[in-house]
Amino acid sequence: MASCAEARARLCDPLAEVSAHWLISENGTVEALVPEDRRAWHAGAGAWGGVTDVNSRSIGIELANPGDRPFPEPQMAALEHLLAGVMARWDIPARGVIAHSDMAPARKRDPGHRFDWRRLALQGLAVWPQAGAAGADLAQFWADLSAFGYPAADPADVLTAFRLRFRPWASGALTAEDARIAAGLVDLGH
Repeated sequence: MASCAEARARLCDPLAEVSAHWLISENGTVEALVPEDRRAWHAGAGAWGGVTDVNSRSIGIELANPGDRPFPEPQMAALEHLLAGVMARWDIPARGVIAHSDMAPARKRDPGHRFDWRRLALQGLAVWPQAGAAGADLAQFWADLSAFGYPAADPADVLTAFRLRFRPWASGALTAEDARIAAGLVDLGH
């Protein structure tokens, strides 16, 4: 969402039927909105790794950012600190840290192409694949994304979600480089 005030207003509005456990402002202020042991309505319709009720099995962190501008350093630092704690409290592996765009590729685009997933991965707070073997099979791409956790959805939406996270500069048709990176995700294990 564009600003912290806008995000808070929406996430705390009972008529909106949406919430999150945590909200992080652009300046790094962290606000608890829903206790972590309670269900928040942050995921909506979507799936990850075969789980269709993502709300009941996840902690929602909302970042105040429209997704088309860089995430400020204080916000990223606050996210890293919060995420490390959440992962420790709930025994969440790095591959379990996903975006709205990952679990609902047909309807979500956040956190967007400016989010620094690699930075999180370097601290063990997310995953970042090494490219798989050269000559990766384009036909295997969809199976690799499914094995990683992406839901069955419109292929164009899934490709967009994958690229938002792992190749934000890429566009156009599926390429061998997409397939190599997807193969690298599977190589990370389950």
